[in-house]
Parts: sequence; structure tokens; C-alpha cells
Amino acid sequence: MELTPIAKKFVLHWGEMGTTWGISRTVAQVHALLYVSGKAMHAEEITQTLGVARSNVSTSLRELQNWKLVKVQRELGDRRDYFATFSDVWELFRVVIRERKAREFDPTLEMLSECVDSDDFSLEDAASQKRLKETYDLMSTASSWADKTLTLEPSTLLKILKVGKTLSRSKKGSK
Repeated sequence: MELTPIAKKFVLHWGEMGTTWGISRTVAQVHALLYVSGKAMHAEEITQTLGVARSNVSTSLRELQNWKLVKVQRELGDRRDYFATFSDVWELFRVVIRERKAREFDPTLEMLSECVDSDDFSLEDAASQKRLKETYDLMSTASSWADKTLTLEPSTLLKILKVGKTLSRSKKGSK
């Protein structure tokens, strides 16, 4: 598959952004390619299009499957696996947020809960107790909010984002 200049720019940029998100450049490029192409592709086609090693593509596809960002599909008469990602940007957003929350946010919230609920918590000085409890309360509230938000329809989410943008502008104007 030959990438258009825009698709190539997107794939390259997504790869660079991937490194800032904590994933490898190739993982991000494979995902970007599947997303921008909007079609299922087999590993050899991905390898040829991106010009990267087949082993790197296989590793990247496994990581994307672990993140629930890529699904395996079959085509009639073809023994190869084909890989596809979401074409709906909102569903893609939801999956990324859910996965990042489960991997990064939830373990911290669980640890804070264990600390606050521990018999040893009372041994901490009052200021430390206050900071840890406030952190737990904030993260617990944010977690509940995120869980509820991820169940909303895209149109509702967009309205919430627009309200936030409006509030941000009105706050800047009041200074």
C-alpha cells in the first residue's frame, strides 16, 4: 500500500507522539496506519507499507491487541490474520482512556485506599494524613467521573467538552 502525503505525515507524527505516550514508535505507527487506512491489513502489508521489520510489526500488533486497540479478522480463502482498529474516533478514545485508567490510575487509587484504610495510617503525622486523604478523595472522585463519562454518547461528551471550553474562555475574560 502506498501512503498519500497526508497519511504518511499522520503516521510519522503519530509514531513520534507514541514515544511521548510511553509506547514504541512502531506500535504507534502501526496503529496510525490501521486507523488512517480504515481497513484491515495483514502483517506483511503493514511491514511493506511502513518499511519496518516483520518481527517488529508482530510485536507491535501483539501490544496493540493487549491494549484492545486492534482486533484480528479473517478473510475467506486467506489463511493470514488481518488486523483492524476502530474507525470511530470516540470508541478509540474510550478504549485508550479505559486502558490507561486500568493500567496507571487504578493501581494508584488502590494503593492510596490501602494506605488510608490501614491501621498504620493513624501513625502518620496529621499533615501527611490530610494530603494522602485529599489525594485519595480527588482520585476516587475523578475515577467515578471517568467511569460515568465513558458510558456517555459521543454527542453528550462533545457538549461537555464545549461547555468546558466556554467556561475556560469566560474565566480568562474575567481576569
